[in-house]
Amino acid sequence: MAIKVNRKLKLHLKKGDTVKVLAGDDKGKTGKILRVLPAAQRALVEGVNFVTKHYKPSAQNTAGRIAKIEAPIHISNLKLVLGTNATRVGRKLNESGKLQRFAKTTGEYIN
Repeated sequence: MAIKVNRKLKLHLKKGDTVKVLAGDDKGKTGKILRVLPAAQRALVEGVNFVTKHYKPSAQNTAGRIAKIEAPIHISNLKLVLGTNATRVGRKLNESGKLQRFAKTTGEYIN
């Protein structure tokens, strides 16, 4: 029987990065990452992938409501934007020997 290993997933995007959507209804839109969900390999992007959420009436809100909220989008459908261009992201050792993200198009390191 195989043993499950809980590893921390390394993703190429972080909270605060500006990204471009590559696929789906919001293709071409850009936004800032609000939250990253590594276990699901998804990210919550500002202004992208709105869904309709129905809230039932409760003691505090007796009327209930229908709201548009942002839903997480899969990481594979996002690309990092540096300046005006979208780029792929890699990892390599910098001068101090620390593993750091870098832009594959320009080769510059990303904070």
